[in-house]
Amino acid sequence: MKRSGPLKSIKVLEIASMGPGPFCGMLLADMGADLLRIDRLQEIAPGTPADRFEVMSRGRRSLMLDLKAPGSSSVVLDLVERADVLIEGFRPGVMERLGLGPEPCLSRNPRLVYGRMTGWGQNGPMASIAGHDINYIALSGALHAIGGEKPVPPLNLVADFGGGGTYLAFGIVSALLEAARSGQGQVIDAAMTDGSASLMAPHYGRLASGAWIDRRGSNTLDGGAPWYGVYETADGKFVAVGAIEPQFYGEFVRRIGLDPAALPGQRDKVQWPKLQTAFAKALKLKTRDEWAIIFEGIDACLTPVLSMSEAPAHPHNLARHTFVEFEGVRQPAPAPRLSLTPGAIACPPPRPGEGGADAMNDWGFDALAIERFSKAGAKFE
Repeated sequence: MKRSGPLKSIKVLEIASMGPGPFCGMLLADMGADLLRIDRLQEIAPGTPADRFEVMSRGRRSLMLDLKAPGSSSVVLDLVERADVLIEGFRPGVMERLGLGPEPCLSRNPRLVYGRMTGWGQNGPMASIAGHDINYIALSGALHAIGGEKPVPPLNLVADFGGGGTYLAFGIVSALLEAARSGQGQVIDAAMTDGSASLMAPHYGRLASGAWIDRRGSNTLDGGAPWYGVYETADGKFVAVGAIEPQFYGEFVRRIGLDPAALPGQRDKVQWPKLQTAFAKALKLKTRDEWAIIFEGIDACLTPVLSMSEAPAHPHNLARHTFVEFEGVRQPAPAPRLSLTPGAIACPPPRPGEGGADAMNDWGFDALAIERFSKAGAKFE
């Protein structure tokens, strides 16, 4: 397996989880990290293919292990000894009950970066209860700010992937820099509630200054401003308008066939409903793609709203290779772009246990150690 990227010397032990944990692993693997995932022990029929559509699982190898079985913790601790990073996504206390909490792991490997991914964090009155993205952003204030008459869930982008997996990856890289400098590892408490609150930092700043109204649809960036929103076109599709600056606003208004001098002032909030009605009426006269042609290459901040099926074929995305086809699956390319050590997709998603034998060899385990792992219940191929 050929890896490329700035993290290609980093070994990551990933305890299988859902959502933000695998997303963090994907980010690290795309940047070259060698990820070995410990999957739940299960029966896999011979010849069973991997789920090639599980894009977040790309770039790693796998072994299977029953973490509750006697002797399994010794296998994990042996792996920890060779790892630079451990990622886990259980509720608080689970890893401790398995004998794999931070204390035994850091005792075994003082340089280890121990990454913990939860919704509510490792402490607090809600730390032990279940939740999902929508619950975490509800508590951070993010959900309240998005939508119209009622809050609208922004998929699971804000807590799971933005405030969760991405923040965990940032914490891991930060801790790796410290470990390289001081020789000391540390524990990362990455909570999706914390991360989604952090993403809201600019808006909390505006709220504190009085520049933000704590009511949906009342501000520039939450759909309140008529020149920052989504409008339906003649074919039932949509365009996105982000004409905030006066020069962009003026160009936008002229190109949709309206006279800026005949309209209320851009910043006159009392008149925003009139502006919104005028823009909606004008934009309904042409199709989405007709507007895209009219605004192509123009500094007026109007773009077509593309579906997930359409986005990979857009000329800009094609030119930048924003999407790639790997092993027959179209998927987002590694991001961000690095000029000296660019990342890459190292391999497709593995089925449980796939690639584990090669990983054992690459991590420096000899035949006796591998045999010991097998006797303890580890399965790999």
